Amino acid sequence: MRPIIRWLCASIFLLLPVLALPLHAEPLRLNSGVGAPYFMPDKKGFLDLLVPEVFRRIGIAAEAVRYPAAERALINASNGLDDGMALRIRGLEKLYPNLIRIDEKIIDNEFVAYATSVRFATTGFDTLKKYQVGYINGWKIFESGLVPDTPVTKVQDADQLFALLAQNRADVILFERWQGNHIIREHGIKAKMLQPPLATTEMFMYLHTKHVRLVEPAARALRAMKADGTYQRIAAQSLPTIPAK
Repeated sequence: MRPIIRWLCASIFLLLPVLALPLHAEPLRLNSGVGAPYFMPDKKGFLDLLVPEVFRRIGIAAEAVRYPAAERALINASNGLDDGMALRIRGLEKLYPNLIRIDEKIIDNEFVAYATSVRFATTGFDTLKKYQVGYINGWKIFESGLVPDTPVTKVQDADQLFALLAQNRADVILFERWQGNHIIREHGIKAKMLQPPLATTEMFMYLHTKHVRLVEPAARALRAMKADGTYQRIAAQSLPTIPAK
């Protein structure tokens, strides 16, 4: 046998184990644009812990990855560059048919008010109309919810938003509960979360259509985690609480 033929045969033989690897040799990547405490530098954020465990239970390696821009995360998941999304609202599949919702809620996103000096029940957006209110520009849930003539200060990011509160330049600021609790605790801001939430939205994981066969098993795994207490332990470990009104 000629040397070149022997070399080719040997190379193909060495490649056979690689070609026989399972389809999901690389971890699935489920992305999101949210920040701490969903993602943490030590990989002990809520999504850091929850996503791998859900898929571990069905024999698949997976990880949650964070994008600074939520829009980029969505595009990458829809185009199949990533394998899915870790935390999005119900109904995304209607706008992005390449994404399939895992039909078991991952968490409730609660949109709440924080205050340092005023205390009242936030039973609706109309309860805010006599206060100076701050929120991040572009958060549609607040833009559409606030009643006309509510005094508003809009900012560009969470740092600016919580600075308004810390510097008494707003009576109330509006944000998402778990990320807000994390910022308040990390920065030692003397603020209370007002109750009840102004709005609550169920959040879900999504997979790209190329992983359609994993959708139902993943939903069952998440339900099992809730039933056996694993979900509650992850939430207690990773989601910060602060005193409420």
